[in-house]
Amino acid sequence: MLKLPADVKIFLANEPCDMRRQMDGLAALVRSGMNRDPESGDLYIFRNRRGDMLKALFVDRHGFCMLVKRLSKGTFRIEVTGAPTDGFELSAEELARLLSELSFTRRGPSLTT
Repeated sequence: MLKLPADVKIFLANEPCDMRRQMDGLAALVRSGMNRDPESGDLYIFRNRRGDMLKALFVDRHGFCMLVKRLSKGTFRIEVTGAPTDGFELSAEELARLLSELSFTRRGPSLTT
């Protein structure tokens, strides 16, 4: 499991992306699609259209890092209503639930950007 510093913000892209993108392509999506700075130290999560793969992009002291989780069976179930199109912030607990239970649901207008 990931151990993240308390001050790290986690953002999930609302729209699926092309998983052929590598670090520079995902950083460009953070800039243009999420309107955020990929070098801010925050963690950015992307999923593919089929829903069986997640990629995480972040920067450490030395440069960009990317983590990938691909399921051999099943899909990540992400259900969000009322989310902005440029993505939304997750708590560390929500990310842990998504990675371990493969499910994430949030309903209502209490989304943060």
